[in-house]
Amino acid sequence: MDIRQLRTLVEVVRRGGFSAAAQSLFATQPTISKAIRQLEDELELVLIDRSRQGVRLTQAGEIVYRRALVLLGERDNLLAELEELRGLKRGELNIGLPPLGSDVLFAPLFAIYRQRYPHIDLKVLEQGSQALEDSLRAGEVEIAGSLLPVSDDFQWQSVRKEPLTVLLPRAHPLAQHAALRLEMLAETPFILFDKGFMFNRRIVEACQRHGFTPQEVARSGQIDFIVALVAAGMGLAMLPRMIALRRPRPDVAVLPLLDDDLAWHMALVWRRGAFLSHAAQAWLQLAAEQDEAASGA
Repeated sequence: MDIRQLRTLVEVVRRGGFSAAAQSLFATQPTISKAIRQLEDELELVLIDRSRQGVRLTQAGEIVYRRALVLLGERDNLLAELEELRGLKRGELNIGLPPLGSDVLFAPLFAIYRQRYPHIDLKVLEQGSQALEDSLRAGEVEIAGSLLPVSDDFQWQSVRKEPLTVLLPRAHPLAQHAALRLEMLAETPFILFDKGFMFNRRIVEACQRHGFTPQEVARSGQIDFIVALVAAGMGLAMLPRMIALRRPRPDVAVLPLLDDDLAWHMALVWRRGAFLSHAAQAWLQLAAEQDEAASGA
Protein backbone atom coordinates (compact mmCIF):
# COMPACT_ATOMS: atom_id res chain seq x y z
CA MET A 1 0.00 0.00 0.00
CA ASP A 2 1.40 3.38 -0.95
CA ILE A 3 0.30 6.99 -1.09
CA ARG A 4 -0.31 6.85 -4.84
CA GLN A 5 -2.81 4.00 -4.48
CA LEU A 6 -4.64 5.77 -1.65
CA ARG A 7 -4.78 8.99 -3.64
CA THR A 8 -6.24 7.04 -6.57
CA LEU A 9 -8.94 5.48 -4.39
CA VAL A 10 -9.93 8.87 -2.98
CA GLU A 11 -10.14 10.41 -6.46
CA VAL A 12 -12.27 7.53 -7.79
CA VAL A 13 -14.72 8.05 -4.94
CA ARG A 14 -14.71 11.84 -5.16
CA ARG A 15 -15.11 11.90 -8.94
CA GLY A 16 -17.68 9.14 -8.99
CA GLY A 17 -15.86 6.86 -11.40
CA PHE A 18 -12.64 5.62 -12.94
CA SER A 19 -12.80 7.77 -16.06
CA ALA A 20 -13.24 11.05 -14.17
CA ALA A 21 -10.49 10.06 -11.70
CA ALA A 22 -8.16 9.34 -14.62
CA GLN A 23 -8.72 12.85 -15.98
CA SER A 24 -8.13 14.38 -12.54
CA LEU A 25 -4.90 12.45 -12.02
CA PHE A 26 -3.68 12.87 -15.63
CA ALA A 27 -3.59 9.11 -16.10
CA THR A 28 -5.32 6.55 -18.28
CA GLN A 29 -8.38 4.66 -17.09
CA PRO A 30 -6.57 1.27 -17.23
CA THR A 31 -3.85 2.74 -14.98
CA ILE A 32 -6.45 3.81 -12.44
CA SER A 33 -8.19 0.44 -12.54
CA LYS A 34 -4.87 -1.36 -12.11
CA ALA A 35 -3.91 0.75 -9.06
CA ILE A 36 -7.23 -0.02 -7.35
CA ARG A 37 -6.93 -3.70 -8.20
CA GLN A 38 -3.38 -3.85 -6.78
CA LEU A 39 -4.61 -2.23 -3.57
CA GLU A 40 -7.45 -4.73 -3.28
CA ASP A 41 -5.13 -7.64 -3.96
CA GLU A 42 -2.70 -6.46 -1.30
CA LEU A 43 -5.47 -6.04 1.29
CA GLU A 44 -7.27 -9.19 0.08
CA LEU A 45 -10.53 -7.27 0.22
CA VAL A 46 -12.88 -5.75 -2.36
CA LEU A 47 -12.99 -2.00 -1.83
CA ILE A 48 -15.21 -0.85 -4.68
CA ASP A 49 -18.46 -2.39 -5.86
CA ARG A 50 -18.27 -1.99 -9.63
CA SER A 51 -21.91 -2.00 -10.71
CA ARG A 52 -23.93 -0.30 -13.41
CA GLN A 53 -25.22 2.15 -10.81
CA GLY A 54 -21.71 3.61 -10.55
CA VAL A 55 -18.93 3.35 -8.00
CA ARG A 56 -19.91 2.34 -4.49
CA LEU A 57 -17.59 1.58 -1.59
CA THR A 58 -17.87 -1.72 0.20
CA GLN A 59 -17.72 -1.79 3.97
CA ALA A 60 -13.98 -2.42 3.75
CA GLY A 61 -13.73 0.35 1.18
CA GLU A 62 -15.42 2.80 3.55
CA ILE A 63 -12.78 2.07 6.20
CA VAL A 64 -9.87 2.40 3.79
CA TYR A 65 -11.33 5.57 2.25
CA ARG A 66 -11.81 7.19 5.66
CA ARG A 67 -8.28 6.30 6.75
CA ALA A 68 -6.87 7.38 3.38
CA LEU A 69 -8.30 10.86 3.85
CA VAL A 70 -6.51 11.13 7.21
CA LEU A 71 -3.20 9.80 5.84
CA LEU A 72 -3.29 12.07 2.80
CA GLY A 73 -4.09 15.03 5.03
CA GLU A 74 -1.14 14.18 7.28
CA ARG A 75 1.09 13.85 4.23
CA ASP A 76 0.04 17.30 3.03
CA ASN A 77 0.71 18.70 6.51
CA LEU A 78 4.14 17.04 6.54
CA LEU A 79 5.06 18.52 3.17
CA ALA A 80 3.81 21.94 4.23
CA GLU A 81 5.86 21.79 7.43
CA LEU A 82 8.98 20.75 5.52
CA GLU A 83 8.35 23.55 3.05
CA GLU A 84 8.23 25.98 5.96
CA LEU A 85 11.62 24.70 7.06
CA ARG A 86 12.99 25.14 3.55
CA GLY A 87 11.54 28.61 3.48
CA LEU A 88 12.85 29.32 6.99
CA LYS A 89 9.37 30.17 8.20
CA ARG A 90 9.92 28.00 11.26
CA GLY A 91 12.62 25.84 12.82
CA GLU A 92 15.40 25.83 15.35
CA LEU A 93 19.14 26.45 15.29
CA ASN A 94 21.43 25.25 18.07
CA ILE A 95 24.66 27.18 17.84
CA GLY A 96 27.73 27.20 20.08
CA LEU A 97 29.72 30.38 20.59
CA PRO A 98 32.93 31.06 22.52
CA PRO A 99 32.95 33.91 25.07
CA LEU A 100 36.03 35.47 23.51
CA GLY A 101 35.09 37.66 20.57
CA SER A 102 31.43 36.68 20.21
CA ASP A 103 30.23 40.09 21.37
CA VAL A 104 32.05 41.68 18.42
CA LEU A 105 31.68 39.03 15.73
CA PHE A 106 28.39 37.29 16.37
CA ALA A 107 26.14 39.52 18.47
CA PRO A 108 25.40 41.80 15.46
CA LEU A 109 24.43 38.74 13.40
CA PHE A 110 21.68 37.80 15.84
CA ALA A 111 19.73 40.98 15.23
CA ILE A 112 19.95 40.61 11.44
CA TYR A 113 19.13 36.90 11.55
CA ARG A 114 16.12 37.52 13.79
CA GLN A 115 14.89 40.22 11.44
CA ARG A 116 15.19 37.97 8.38
CA TYR A 117 13.91 34.78 10.00
CA PRO A 118 11.68 35.78 12.93
CA HIS A 119 10.26 32.29 13.43
CA ILE A 120 13.60 30.48 13.74
CA ASP A 121 14.30 29.72 17.39
CA LEU A 122 17.97 30.44 18.13
CA LYS A 123 19.46 28.50 21.04
CA VAL A 124 22.99 29.43 22.09
CA LEU A 125 25.50 27.40 24.08
CA GLU A 126 28.43 29.49 25.34
CA GLN A 127 31.67 27.60 26.04
CA GLY A 128 35.33 27.74 25.19
CA SER A 129 36.27 26.51 21.70
CA GLN A 130 37.70 23.24 22.99
CA ALA A 131 34.48 22.39 24.85
CA LEU A 132 32.38 23.49 21.87
CA GLU A 133 34.14 21.00 19.60
CA ASP A 134 33.11 18.23 22.01
CA SER A 135 29.54 19.56 21.91
CA LEU A 136 29.63 19.43 18.11
CA ARG A 137 30.78 15.82 18.13
CA ALA A 138 27.99 14.96 20.59
CA GLY A 139 25.38 16.64 18.39
CA GLU A 140 24.43 19.17 21.07
CA VAL A 141 24.98 22.03 18.62
CA GLU A 142 24.84 22.13 14.82
CA ILE A 143 27.52 24.75 14.20
CA ALA A 144 29.96 26.47 16.54
CA GLY A 145 32.61 29.16 16.64
CA SER A 146 36.12 27.81 17.09
CA LEU A 147 39.72 28.82 16.56
CA LEU A 148 41.62 27.49 13.57
CA PRO A 149 43.21 25.11 12.95
CA VAL A 150 40.57 22.49 13.81
CA SER A 151 40.50 18.72 13.64
CA ASP A 152 39.85 16.96 10.33
CA ASP A 153 36.55 15.89 11.92
CA PHE A 154 35.21 19.33 11.02
CA GLN A 155 34.53 21.54 8.05
CA TRP A 156 34.82 25.28 8.56
CA GLN A 157 34.12 28.74 7.20
CA SER A 158 36.42 31.60 8.14
CA VAL A 159 34.94 34.49 10.12
CA ARG A 160 37.84 36.75 11.11
CA LYS A 161 41.62 36.60 11.45
CA GLU A 162 43.14 39.08 13.88
CA PRO A 163 46.72 39.71 15.01
CA LEU A 164 47.39 39.43 18.72
CA THR A 165 48.29 42.20 21.11
CA VAL A 166 50.11 42.01 24.43
CA LEU A 167 48.57 43.82 27.40
CA LEU A 168 51.05 44.99 30.01
CA PRO A 169 50.90 47.21 33.10
CA ARG A 170 51.84 50.72 32.00
CA ALA A 171 54.80 50.69 34.43
CA HIS A 172 56.24 47.42 33.06
CA PRO A 173 59.66 47.89 31.37
CA LEU A 174 58.45 46.20 28.16
CA ALA A 175 55.60 48.70 27.86
CA GLN A 176 58.08 51.23 26.46
CA HIS A 177 58.60 49.16 23.29
CA ALA A 178 56.71 49.86 20.07
CA ALA A 179 56.06 46.13 19.51
CA LEU A 180 57.03 42.83 21.09
CA ARG A 181 58.14 39.34 20.15
CA LEU A 182 57.24 36.20 22.08
CA GLU A 183 60.74 35.49 23.34
CA MET A 184 60.76 38.92 25.04
CA LEU A 185 57.89 37.73 27.31
CA ALA A 186 59.63 34.72 28.86
CA GLU A 187 60.28 36.43 32.22
CA THR A 188 56.83 37.95 32.67
CA PRO A 189 53.94 35.97 34.27
CA PHE A 190 50.96 35.21 32.01
CA ILE A 191 47.29 35.70 32.82
CA LEU A 192 45.43 33.06 30.80
CA PHE A 193 41.84 32.15 30.14
CA ASP A 194 39.94 29.40 31.93
CA LYS A 195 40.32 25.73 31.05
CA GLY A 196 38.44 24.85 27.88
CA PHE A 197 39.63 27.89 25.92
CA MET A 198 41.50 26.83 22.78
CA PHE A 199 43.22 30.22 22.90
CA ASN A 200 45.27 29.07 25.93
CA ARG A 201 46.68 26.09 24.05
CA ARG A 202 47.59 28.24 21.06
CA ILE A 203 49.51 30.64 23.32
CA VAL A 204 51.35 27.92 25.23
CA GLU A 205 52.30 26.03 22.07
CA ALA A 206 53.61 29.20 20.43
CA CYS A 207 55.70 30.08 23.49
CA GLN A 208 57.19 26.60 23.55
CA ARG A 209 58.14 26.92 19.89
CA HIS A 210 60.04 30.04 20.93
CA GLY A 211 61.95 28.24 23.65
CA PHE A 212 60.01 28.75 26.89
CA THR A 213 56.90 27.64 28.76
CA PRO A 214 54.88 30.60 30.03
CA GLN A 215 54.67 31.12 33.78
CA GLU A 216 50.98 31.11 34.64
CA VAL A 217 49.90 33.45 37.43
CA ALA A 218 46.10 33.55 37.06
CA ARG A 219 43.15 32.40 34.96
CA SER A 220 39.74 33.86 34.25
CA GLY A 221 36.89 33.53 31.79
CA GLN A 222 36.07 37.25 31.96
CA ILE A 223 37.94 39.57 29.60
CA ASP A 224 37.35 42.71 31.69
CA PHE A 225 38.67 40.96 34.80
CA ILE A 226 41.77 39.80 32.94
CA VAL A 227 42.42 43.39 31.83
CA ALA A 228 41.94 44.53 35.43
CA LEU A 229 44.48 41.95 36.63
CA VAL A 230 46.97 43.32 34.10
CA ALA A 231 46.31 46.84 35.38
CA ALA A 232 46.92 45.62 38.92
CA GLY A 233 50.40 44.50 37.91
CA MET A 234 49.91 40.73 38.12
CA GLY A 235 51.31 40.02 34.69
CA LEU A 236 50.60 40.18 30.96
CA ALA A 237 47.70 38.99 28.88
CA MET A 238 47.13 38.43 25.18
CA LEU A 239 44.03 39.45 23.28
CA PRO A 240 43.05 39.73 19.62
CA ARG A 241 43.60 43.31 18.50
CA MET A 242 39.93 44.11 17.85
CA ILE A 243 39.01 42.99 21.39
CA ALA A 244 41.89 44.75 23.12
CA LEU A 245 41.20 48.07 21.39
CA ARG A 246 37.63 48.03 22.71
CA ARG A 247 38.90 48.02 26.31
CA PRO A 248 41.33 50.95 26.58
CA ARG A 249 42.69 51.80 30.03
CA PRO A 250 45.28 54.47 30.86
CA ASP A 251 47.09 52.04 33.17
CA VAL A 252 47.38 49.26 30.54
CA ALA A 253 49.67 49.33 27.52
CA VAL A 254 48.48 47.48 24.40
CA LEU A 255 51.35 46.48 22.13
CA PRO A 256 51.32 44.55 18.84
CA LEU A 257 52.84 41.07 18.79
CA LEU A 258 55.12 40.65 15.80
CA ASP A 259 55.17 36.84 15.62
CA ASP A 260 53.21 35.65 12.58
CA ASP A 261 52.87 32.07 13.87
CA LEU A 262 50.41 33.17 16.58
CA ALA A 263 47.18 34.73 15.40
CA TRP A 264 43.53 34.55 16.41
CA HIS A 265 41.60 33.01 13.52
CA MET A 266 37.91 32.50 14.32
CA ALA A 267 35.77 30.22 12.14
CA LEU A 268 32.35 28.62 12.13
CA VAL A 269 32.74 24.84 12.17
CA TRP A 270 30.49 21.82 11.81
CA ARG A 271 30.90 18.05 11.67
CA ARG A 272 32.42 16.91 8.39
CA GLY A 273 29.80 15.43 6.11
CA ALA A 274 26.93 16.30 8.46
CA PHE A 275 23.58 17.48 7.11
CA LEU A 276 23.16 21.19 7.75
CA SER A 277 19.63 22.45 8.28
CA HIS A 278 18.37 25.36 6.22
CA ALA A 279 18.54 27.46 9.39
CA ALA A 280 22.25 26.63 9.79
CA GLN A 281 22.96 27.29 6.11
CA ALA A 282 21.27 30.67 6.45
CA TRP A 283 23.49 31.52 9.44
CA LEU A 284 26.63 30.61 7.47
CA GLN A 285 25.43 32.71 4.52
CA LEU A 286 24.78 35.68 6.78
CA ALA A 287 28.24 35.34 8.39
CA ALA A 288 29.82 35.25 4.92
CA GLU A 289 27.92 38.39 3.91
CA GLN A 290 29.10 40.23 7.01
CA ASP A 291 32.70 39.10 6.48
CA GLU A 292 32.58 40.31 2.88
CA ALA A 293 31.12 43.64 3.98
CA ALA A 294 33.83 44.06 6.65
CA SER A 295 36.57 43.21 4.13
CA GLY A 296 35.26 45.77 1.67
CA ALA A 297 34.91 48.50 4.28
